[in-house]
Amino acid sequence: MSDAIDEPIEIYTDGACKGNPGIGGWGALLRSGELRKELFGGEALTTNNRMELRAVIEALGSLERPSVVRVHTDSQYVQKGISEWITGWKRQGWRTADNKPVKNVDLWQQLEIQAARHKVQWVWVKGHAGHEGNERADQLANDGVKSVGRPGAAP
Repeated sequence: MSDAIDEPIEIYTDGACKGNPGIGGWGALLRSGELRKELFGGEALTTNNRMELRAVIEALGSLERPSVVRVHTDSQYVQKGISEWITGWKRQGWRTADNKPVKNVDLWQQLEIQAARHKVQWVWVKGHAGHEGNERADQLANDGVKSVGRPGAAP
């Protein structure tokens, strides 16, 4: 998105779920300078945490080359999971501190691969607090929910 490798790409992500599990959607807003890209999608039967993870995976995966990225998420599950918990999970064979299997391990592994391609700073923002980027990501995630089952809708 940007020619300047040092200029961070700002990514705002969010997930939504109508029922948990239920119909879910994810959304991402990517900004670099004047450039802007919006992504969304949904799944028929999923959870909110899966949609939060999917939003970041899809956003990072959409970048054409390794980049400096600042990911803004209102999900402490995503922010703490990738920046604090994942090292221990991997060391323990993808098990939690109380020896239970890590939920959503397939998505954590995908996120780890996508994040490794970039220099990522993880930023937690309070959801539904008027933060412009987060509010737009929330709208996109809800668009993802609405897209489920509609012909020609985004995947």
